[in-house]
Parts: sequence; structure tokens; C-alpha cells
Amino acid sequence: MNINQISNKHVLFSSNQFFDLNIHLILGTKNTYLIDTGLGSEFVQPVLEYIKQIDNPLIIINTHHHWDHVFGNNSFKDCLIVSHQLCREMINTEWDMMLNKYSKFGMGEIEKCLPNLVFDNELFFTEDQIRLLYTPGHTIDSISVIDEEEKVINVGDNIGDTMDEIIPNLYCDKEFYRETINKYKKMNMETWISGHNVVLKKEVIEKIEKELE
Repeated sequence: MNINQISNKHVLFSSNQFFDLNIHLILGTKNTYLIDTGLGSEFVQPVLEYIKQIDNPLIIINTHHHWDHVFGNNSFKDCLIVSHQLCREMINTEWDMMLNKYSKFGMGEIEKCLPNLVFDNELFFTEDQIRLLYTPGHTIDSISVIDEEEKVINVGDNIGDTMDEIIPNLYCDKEFYRETINKYKKMNMETWISGHNVVLKKEVIEKIEKELE
């Protein structure tokens, strides 16, 4: 696991054991936020070690329901776990399928643990200037996490895994993705983080827009 301090508040934990995969820690003034939980209890152990000296409450955010983003949820079962309402429903209904198909990638204990706070369009943690926004595209339940103070955004898997495949696999209508890209274009974010790619700058949205033409 590589640990990269991106800015004062943002730390990226990256693994390439099976494939490139990022989970993202935000060190807020009131809360600490972990975006996605990866592949299981062993996968998130470096995060747990990192935050041992942090007294702020830990809030977990699931960007969407896919297994490689939620298999570690149970390691944080006593925390607030936030997602879009569709994400919670889809983890619940697709869990057995995901476990049967992808448990070979699991690291440590894996147990279904559903989000315990859901939202529809938007959720704002005012003290830390952290905004959660519904941004369907890669999946119908996808959200993005915006730090309005440091102008950092995590878009989950709405950016593709590599620069050569910058448009991700789309599991819902392509028009949803177009609308989300148009929404991203209006944002003044400097740093763009995703589930599998490297850390990028705002020009990535222009590249995606051209690829969509």
C-alpha cells in the first residue's frame, strides 16, 4: 500500500496488488472522512493504523455499490457510513452475487455492512466544507465528494481506470454520464481523484468531453 499526502487535508492510499485501487482519507477539522473501503479488513488496515492518533469521528463514504469499493465496510461497522440511497439498496440486493463472484480478491474479513445514512441529491458537512453530490454515470448510484476549501474532488469511478480508457464502463444510460460531465465542467476543482486512476487536474474533464463526442 502506497500512502501519498496530496495536500494538507487529503491522503491517498493506493494498492496495485490485483489492480490499481485507491481509497481516500480527508482530514477535516470536525470529522475524518474515508472514501470507499476497498477489498476487506486487511486492505484497510493501513488506514486504521494511520488514523490511530486522530480523535475526530470517522465517517465512511461509499461512492457506489461495486464490491471493490465496499468489501471493507464491516471494518467500520460502528461508524457512520454514508451513501446514495440507491447504493444501499444495490449493496443489499447484489451482495451475494458480488461475494460469490469476487471474493477471490478479498483481503481479510468480508461481511455485508450497509450504509446507515443515505441521501438523495446532496449532503453537506458544513464544518469541514465537504459536499456529497449525486453524480450518476459509471453506475446509477454514483456520487462525488467535494472539498470546497481545498478544491479537491473524488469522483469515484466516473473517471476511467487509465488515461487510455478515460471514460469508464457505464452501467446506466450514457446520458446520465453526459449530464454529470457537464456538471463537473462547471465546478472549479483543481485536483481530481478517482477509484483507480492517478491523481489528475481539471483538464481531465475536457479530455473526457472530447472522447464523448
